[in-house]
Amino acid sequence: MLGRFVVIHNPRSLCNLKADTHYMNMLATVPGSALYIPKTNEDLQRLIDMLARNPVPCLVIDGGDGTVCRVLSALYASAWPQNSWPLIAVLPSGNTNLIAADVGFKSRGVKAIHLLQKCLTEWELGKAKISVRRPLLVSCQQHRERDLLGFFGGLGAFTRSMDIAHRPTILKHYSHDMAVLVTILITISQIVSPKQRQSWLNGIRARIAIEGKASLGQEHFIFLCTALRKLPHGVWPFWCENGLSTDGLSYLDVGAKPEKVLKACWHLLRGHVPEWIMRSPTYKSGHADKVTIHTNHAFVLDGEVISLSEEESLTISAGPEVSFLRV
Repeated sequence: MLGRFVVIHNPRSLCNLKADTHYMNMLATVPGSALYIPKTNEDLQRLIDMLARNPVPCLVIDGGDGTVCRVLSALYASAWPQNSWPLIAVLPSGNTNLIAADVGFKSRGVKAIHLLQKCLTEWELGKAKISVRRPLLVSCQQHRERDLLGFFGGLGAFTRSMDIAHRPTILKHYSHDMAVLVTILITISQIVSPKQRQSWLNGIRARIAIEGKASLGQEHFIFLCTALRKLPHGVWPFWCENGLSTDGLSYLDVGAKPEKVLKACWHLLRGHVPEWIMRSPTYKSGHADKVTIHTNHAFVLDGEVISLSEEESLTISAGPEVSFLRV
C-alpha cells in the first residue's frame, strides 16, 4: 500500500491553470500521500493499473467532470476488483463540476487537503460521510474495449449547447456560473431567432429505447441522462410518474418540435415540473436501468464527445457502485 491517499491532479482543468505553488508543495510533502500528474489517457491508465497492484484507501481527483470521467473509466478498465475500489474524493477544479456539487468536496486547494485528512481519520473510525452512486456505464457497439463511466450525458440540443459553452470567448472571459448563464441566454436567443429556431426545434434523428421499448418518435429535440441525485442551483429536469427513485439512471427525452419549449425550459431549469409537461406527448422522463441509442450524432458524457455512425449503437446502463468521501 502506497499510503492513505493518492492525488490525481489535472493541470489543464480550469481552476488549476494557475498553479498554487504552496498547494503543490503541500501535496508533495503530506505524509501518507502521493501526487501524480498524468499527461495522457495512456499515462492515466498505466497509473491506475499500478495502483491496482498497490492499492490505496482513497483516490483524490483534482479536476472537473471530464477528469472524474477519465479516472473512473480507467479504474473500470483496470484489473482492480470492483468490490475493493478505493474511496473517491472529488475537488471541484474544472470548467464544469456537477459531480463535485453532488458527491464531492465544496472546496479545493490547501483547505481541501486539510479537510481530506480529517475525513480520512473519521472514515478510519467509521464516522465519515460516504455517498454511493452508480455512474452511467456508456458502451459503444464498435468500441467496447473502451467503455466509459460518467455522470451526466446527452445529445441533441444538449450537444449544441455544449459547443456554445466551449467557445473560447466564453471560457476565457466568464466564471463557471456566469458561463452557464451566458450559454443559456445564447441558446434561448437562437431558439427564438426566426433564422435558427427550426434547426433547433427539428431536433436530431435517433432511435432511443428505454428498457427495450421505443421512446417517443424518430426525431428528438434533446435527450439527457444522469446518475447524479442533484444538480446545482436547484435545477432538476427529471421526474418519475410513480415518484419512486431507483439505483438506475434518470432520463429526460423531449421529442422534436416540443410544445411551449421556452416555458418548459423556464420551469425545468428551476426544478419545477408542472402537470402539463408530465401530460405532454413530447416530454418523457423517468428512471431506467438501460437505454439504447442508435444515431449518427455525437453523444456528450461529462464533456467527453462520443462520435457515432449510423451502424453503431450506444448503450447506457447503471455502472458499478462508487463510494465518494464527502465533507
